[in-house]
Amino acid sequence: MIRNKLKRIKKAVRKTYKKYFTYEDSQHTLLSDRAYLKQLFKAKMGYDLDLKNPQTFNEKLQWLKLYDRRPEYTTMVDKYAAKKYVADLIGEEHIIPTLGLYDSPDDIDFDALPDQFVLKCTHSSGIGNCICTDKSKLDIEKVKDGLRKGLEDDYYLDEREWPYKNVPRKIICEKYMVDESGYELKDYKFFCFDGEVKMMLLASGRPDTRLDYYDCDFNHLPITKYGPYPNSDKPLYKPKNMEGMIKIAEKLSVGIPHVRVDLYDIDGVIYFGELTFFQGGGVMGFEPVEWDYTIGSWLTLPKKRRA
Repeated sequence: MIRNKLKRIKKAVRKTYKKYFTYEDSQHTLLSDRAYLKQLFKAKMGYDLDLKNPQTFNEKLQWLKLYDRRPEYTTMVDKYAAKKYVADLIGEEHIIPTLGLYDSPDDIDFDALPDQFVLKCTHSSGIGNCICTDKSKLDIEKVKDGLRKGLEDDYYLDEREWPYKNVPRKIICEKYMVDESGYELKDYKFFCFDGEVKMMLLASGRPDTRLDYYDCDFNHLPITKYGPYPNSDKPLYKPKNMEGMIKIAEKLSVGIPHVRVDLYDIDGVIYFGELTFFQGGGVMGFEPVEWDYTIGSWLTLPKKRRA
């Protein structure tokens, strides 16, 4: 009875924080990163952020935001600059071709682009992205409006993912990649800890995204939900290049406390996707919650390093 009462109180507190702490609140831009992250974490996770003795994966990601600020991380999250960084380590053959780089949507010559392509901002994630599969059906002005919003978005401020703060705001156009076998193009996201892959996340079913977690032998891990994303309701299969992707992910993550390396396996060739330091901003819960602690135990925090 007491336990149920405490659950109700915790739920009420979490709801209150969500109501009064929103991204639209202009005051959040005045808070220090530390103060803001403490409020954000409480609002999203429902418990206080412990920066002195973090235990969960989500807590440790907040610690890394504040105290592991290596300048090269900015290059690594820049969707344009990261390509050269990664190519120097694993080879140009693993890089998705770039079709153009622009300062403004008005600089894009859509007539010169192929029928299929991808447009996205180099400094953020998602806002303004355009995946064009048939240029004849494209609303160009709508795409330009979306890209303008993307360029205006200060992605760093939302969850204080500091590596994005100083990424030059540009638009990159890439080749549209498709698996000629006809299968859905899937993201393989490798959780790396100081050069060792401990887990893989397979994202499928977009736009109705499903997330499934596997160990390095492709055994399905009992993480039933991450944030709002459940497991897939369709059978998923081990990628043919699993071992090769693990090798690449480990090579790209040497000397880094934690980074998620996103890769594609397309017609037998491994392609680089992106590098992510803060899965879900460090404010998405796992079900069951024990996995937040298990994954947290894999992450050894380094000495504090401020930019």
